[in-house]
Amino acid sequence: MSEAHIVAAGVNKVFATGGREVVALKEINLKVPRGQFVCLLGPSGCGKSTLLNAIAGFALPSSGIITADGKLVTGPGPERGMVFQEYALFPWMTVEDNIAFGLQIKGQPRDTVRATVDKLLAMLSLADFRHRYPKDLSGGMRQRVAIARVLALDSPIMLMDEPFGALDALTRRNLQDELLRLWAELKKTIIFVTHSIEEAIYLADRIVVMTYRPGTIKRDLIVELPRLRDPASPVFNALKRELGQLVMEEQQRHHNDELRLAAVD
Repeated sequence: MSEAHIVAAGVNKVFATGGREVVALKEINLKVPRGQFVCLLGPSGCGKSTLLNAIAGFALPSSGIITADGKLVTGPGPERGMVFQEYALFPWMTVEDNIAFGLQIKGQPRDTVRATVDKLLAMLSLADFRHRYPKDLSGGMRQRVAIARVLALDSPIMLMDEPFGALDALTRRNLQDELLRLWAELKKTIIFVTHSIEEAIYLADRIVVMTYRPGTIKRDLIVELPRLRDPASPVFNALKRELGQLVMEEQQRHHNDELRLAAVD
């Protein structure tokens, strides 16, 4: 995992809101090797999703550059697949049609589309639900379909914005294990946004902790724990306490900032 698959160099993002400028990202410098699983961790307002959207090409930086697969990011691209927390499925399409949609748009032959959909339905334990509509599925099943739809396009990079945040604890753990299995099998590069410290430790090769606004990189650390990881282990919990302290510091900065703004108003 030595080749840089994603590079952010001097990335800044400024939003104009309420008649003033808000610096969301400041001097982000990040290199993600091919095949690495990276979690962006931090409290609300630290710019995790803003950085992910910049890498996806949905909201380009105000300054600085991002490259993916050696190409300058100027907008969304097929080498970067995005999985959202809200599933983003087409409610009028069945499970198999949702998965097939991107392939059909690309003009893939019908036999190729069918073979790919069948493979992913089996891989994600969705074969029995292929003719169901999203409204008939649980949250966990909907997220499986959303992941399958991204995998169908065979993007080497997967960008995931708190995809399990709305799920119950058991479903969340099951999907975390499923994602790790897929990542090991398919060798994707994954950037995964989360506010859960335990989730970050359980999933990631590397955790990038971000500061509260402006979003900068506070700590960039490699997770040395072997897989599969035991959340009850002393080493896991020691890392959880260390990261908890870092995130708590940024939450306190957020709280202090809100008090300052309230006093000004």
